[in-house]
Amino acid sequence: MKRPQRIRNSLITSLVLAVGLTLLVSISSWAYFSIRHQNTRMMQMTLERVDRLSNTIKLGTHYAMMLDSGEDIHQIINNIGRQQEIVSIRIYNKEGSIQFSNRHAEIGRQTTIDSEACSICHAFDPLPAELPLTRRTRDIQIDNHQALGLISPIYNEPGCSTDTCHVHPPEIKVLGLLDVVFSLEDTENEIKLMENGVIGLAALLFILTSAIIGLIIMKLVNRPIRNLIDETKRIARGERRRQIEFEHSFEIEQLAEAINQMGLDIEEKQDELNEQRNRFRQLFEQVPCAITVQDRNYRLVEYNQEFEDTFAPKPGDFCYYAYKGRTEKCENCPVEKTFNDGQTHYSEEAGFTKDGKPAHWIVRTSPLHDEEGNVVAAMEMCLDITHSRLLEKQLKEAEKKYYDVFNNIPNPVFVLDGETLEILECNRSVTAVYGLAHRDVLGTGFLNLFIEEDRQLYANAIRSGRVIDRARHRHKDGRTIFVTIRISLSKYKGRDVLLVTTGDITKRLEAEQQLIQASKMATLGEMASGVAHELNQPLAVIKTAGSILKKKLGRSTLAEDDTLVKVTNKIDANVDRASNIIDHMRQFARKSDARLEKTQINLVIEKAFEMFDQQLKVRGIEVVWDKTSDLPAILAEPNRLEQVFVNLFLNARDAIEERWELHVDAKADKKIRVATRLEADVVMVEVCDAGYGVPPEIAEKIFEPFFTTKEVGKGTGLGLSISYGIVNELGGDISVRPGPEGGACFVIRFPVKARRNGTNHTAGG
Repeated sequence: MKRPQRIRNSLITSLVLAVGLTLLVSISSWAYFSIRHQNTRMMQMTLERVDRLSNTIKLGTHYAMMLDSGEDIHQIINNIGRQQEIVSIRIYNKEGSIQFSNRHAEIGRQTTIDSEACSICHAFDPLPAELPLTRRTRDIQIDNHQALGLISPIYNEPGCSTDTCHVHPPEIKVLGLLDVVFSLEDTENEIKLMENGVIGLAALLFILTSAIIGLIIMKLVNRPIRNLIDETKRIARGERRRQIEFEHSFEIEQLAEAINQMGLDIEEKQDELNEQRNRFRQLFEQVPCAITVQDRNYRLVEYNQEFEDTFAPKPGDFCYYAYKGRTEKCENCPVEKTFNDGQTHYSEEAGFTKDGKPAHWIVRTSPLHDEEGNVVAAMEMCLDITHSRLLEKQLKEAEKKYYDVFNNIPNPVFVLDGETLEILECNRSVTAVYGLAHRDVLGTGFLNLFIEEDRQLYANAIRSGRVIDRARHRHKDGRTIFVTIRISLSKYKGRDVLLVTTGDITKRLEAEQQLIQASKMATLGEMASGVAHELNQPLAVIKTAGSILKKKLGRSTLAEDDTLVKVTNKIDANVDRASNIIDHMRQFARKSDARLEKTQINLVIEKAFEMFDQQLKVRGIEVVWDKTSDLPAILAEPNRLEQVFVNLFLNARDAIEERWELHVDAKADKKIRVATRLEADVVMVEVCDAGYGVPPEIAEKIFEPFFTTKEVGKGTGLGLSISYGIVNELGGDISVRPGPEGGACFVIRFPVKARRNGTNHTAGG
């Protein structure tokens, strides 16, 4: 019978002790926090009182400070300082010197940055312009009791910076400090009195409550409490629950039911937690981004499978070593920032995978807190963007290639605003075609390239996207060029633009005109033979009529009239001359059989000159001859060789006329000099004119087909090219050099011995 009594007494004692201890802790905690709250509240009220006092002092001395009245300031401080709770009042200037104090011995004393009043602000770098109230206070021990010091800044005001006699520059924010030291002796006494009251009340509550609870436990707690304790321990250990057997005993029955239900709920929640833990662990391992957990030393505490597969870390590795193989942390570390401010940070990093391949990833860090809210670790999540960076690199390379292609297109390409036709971009070919630099074109209107009278005509055509052929554009040097314009719609920097390509067709048009002129000349040559044949008939009639008239005139009395005789003789002579010219034209136009024969070059030149004799006389052009009479014969085709000299006479005539049309030069003679001579078995012919000559830069091009310096319609550019070909086929060569008196001098050389078709021919026999 004694054992159950001891057990019951032991249980009751334990419950009483447990409840009593809980009650003691609860009441003690209540008392502690109540005392602490009251202490904090009273200190806060004291601090606010001191702050109000400081503001009152500043307001009281404000007017005196504005007037720079030191005596008034001293009087105000001394009057306020007489209050029992005020220990000291000091006003420091910006240099740390005490300017005013209720203790006269302190006035003028220089303080240091390390002094207790100055260290409040100078502990910050840079110096703050403002501090909260709680950061401007300090605790001071004075005569075995506490005192409270409060620093208040004295700010610069507009009146201080504009006054003529008491000036402070407006850029200075703080002029000085007000230091008020307030005794806490009365406050401490009130706090002690309050503490004693709270402690006494807590003790009384504890004793009364413990007694009441002890009586309830002694009366109502019985054997089921052991089952409750045992089952509770089982639940705490995580073991499978079992049904509690209990006897009806008021709340104990409800407690047993609650414990049974709690056990059931805990089992269900535990199962859910285990399932969630497994699911979260699975997500952590299978998430498609690398995740690590790092401590404050940047060591890897935990990481998922993605991180392990990518970087192959070792246990205890530092994050900067695992990511980048570094021996020290990165300069711009988002994990460090998270530890410093407890916030989430982002960054973009680059490193290498375990295979040594470059990798790029976006980093997001988040803090992990303990129960007290302290940051104890950081989670770092890395999203792989290597593929995106590679695509960006390829895009940049493609863009560079596009710009290279754009700039190297041989035709000018313009990017125009669809509405204003402003040039937004152009390629380098614009400089080659228009002579305009890239900077000179950007920002200008595309219509400025057109001839002024054509601008409005083509504006709508450009906006409608039609192809424009043979548009007239202006080169930088002022000359007109013809272009074909093709327009298409495109996108440029997110806006609709017109992509315009121009093609310079000036040379093509000139070549077309030259071909047309050459065709006309060829047709004219073919017509010459027919015209000559047709003219021979009327000339024969005129010749016959003239002969009859001459005979009848000789038989009549009119024969004595000299005028009539001269007229009839003139008619007869000119008819013969016309017949000779027509025969010459027919021979010149007749196709040759391309047979070489011995040819006297002087005779060929004279025959070619006969066609221009009268033309040159009418134009006032004199021909100066310097021929060597005994030149050896050369192997040539007389008709084709004559064509060469006809072309040279034509060019000489046109060059002289062009010079005199542009500028009549009194010092220059309108002369053509023709010279022939023999030099070292080479027959040389020179045809020199008094024109402007051939510039050195085009001397090499003058014999190219369709090259001409004449205006369109006045030359085909084929004469010298044909002459060059004929001379070369006949075994000679032709060149041009400046003439001795200006103009151009064409030199033709024929060797006396010429080789044709592998056979040596000697001009002499």
